Amino acid sequence: MSDQQETTIYHIADKFIALANEISQQENDVSKVGTALRFAAARFNAFEAAIKSADLKAEKENALEWFTAEYKDMLNDNLDDHIENPPKPAGE
Repeated sequence: MSDQQETTIYHIADKFIALANEISQQENDVSKVGTALRFAAARFNAFEAAIKSADLKAEKENALEWFTAEYKDMLNDNLDDHIENPPKPAGE
């Protein structure tokens, strides 16, 4: 992935995170927003797989493995970041 593509992906992700933060403040429930965001990601990723696949039924397991590995890597990187740079509780 080029630096430009990576920058664009982070910029788009930041927009989703800003919206999730806004909704979290409104709902006062980060767990509910996290669950909704994971559901939205799963739903959109299923759509992405469907439009990219000639035979989704035959490719379903490969899609599950690929998306799962991608998510695991991204989550691992972000967990490591929060270990190194713990978030501050609200109000600090």
